[in-house]
Amino acid sequence: MGRRGRHRKITDYETRFRCGGGIGVLREEVWVDDNDAISRYNLALILPHVFAADKGRVLGFDNAHGVHERHFMGRVKACAFTDYATTAARFFREAQEIRRRYEDQGF
Repeated sequence: MGRRGRHRKITDYETRFRCGGGIGVLREEVWVDDNDAISRYNLALILPHVFAADKGRVLGFDNAHGVHERHFMGRVKACAFTDYATTAARFFREAQEIRRRYEDQGF
């Protein structure tokens, strides 16, 4: 197997927050290739007190396996990809809706 191109991590952001049932985590990781084009990304909303499987990841978007995927409560589906900014905006919008729904209704 050939060597993969070099990737450099440019974003490594994680914040913890308190919510109704415990502590949640919001994570964003982005890597670029030698041409500074985004080559890999991982976005995750982790609420282990809501969903124990998949290390607590309730919602996530990534391309870890060469396919753009959306993770939701253990289900994984390929998703359309235009660019990282569009995917990140969708993730943060959906994460906010999930948090709001959880706080209002207990999920």
